[in-house]
Amino acid sequence: MTYSVKEIYYTLQGEGAQTGRAAVFLRFAGCNLWSGLERDRAAATCQFCDTDFVGVDGPGGGKFADAAALASAARAAWVGEGKPYIVCTGGEPLLQLDAPAIAALHEAGFEIGIETNGTLMPPPGIDWICVSPKAGSQQVLKRGSELKLVYPQAGAEPERFTDQDFTHFFLQPMDNTERTANTQAAIAYCMANPRWRLSLQTHKLLGIP
Repeated sequence: MTYSVKEIYYTLQGEGAQTGRAAVFLRFAGCNLWSGLERDRAAATCQFCDTDFVGVDGPGGGKFADAAALASAARAAWVGEGKPYIVCTGGEPLLQLDAPAIAALHEAGFEIGIETNGTLMPPPGIDWICVSPKAGSQQVLKRGSELKLVYPQAGAEPERFTDQDFTHFFLQPMDNTERTANTQAAIAYCMANPRWRLSLQTHKLLGIP
């Protein structure tokens, strides 16, 4: 298949359990919960998304004819030492990330992580699965490495997810006009419910991609 990619870049993971880890970010174009166009935001299932995943015009982006070409572009972006780590994200990466892509990325030496909204089941072979459920969507992926819940969301309260099979549970304050209040609310919830840990978008605080 042809893979449509918004951008590929090297940075530090800014959120969740892998915060601070060097990684190649492979951002696939497209999502099943919002078109990515501002004119459609009010009618979208996810109305708070802060990511540009429309088109293939970002740094390192483009259309890749096959899994080998995709993996080659991702490997070229890794400039660190040690085991290469890649975060497949979007949009919704599982609209495109398939078994051939996973095999090619592993062949290129990558440990593979994904950030998904949990509405699609992943192919086997992914090393780290982060699910970020969105209110109003049908979550089918209920196990993985970490659940990272943007907070607060009416209809996606933390109590709804505590019986799911994840190693880590994170609350991440929603970054909108109420960010300060959302952060304080997330802190209070984590202190009252220690199973949950606070995730901050440290890349935004540091001014890195």
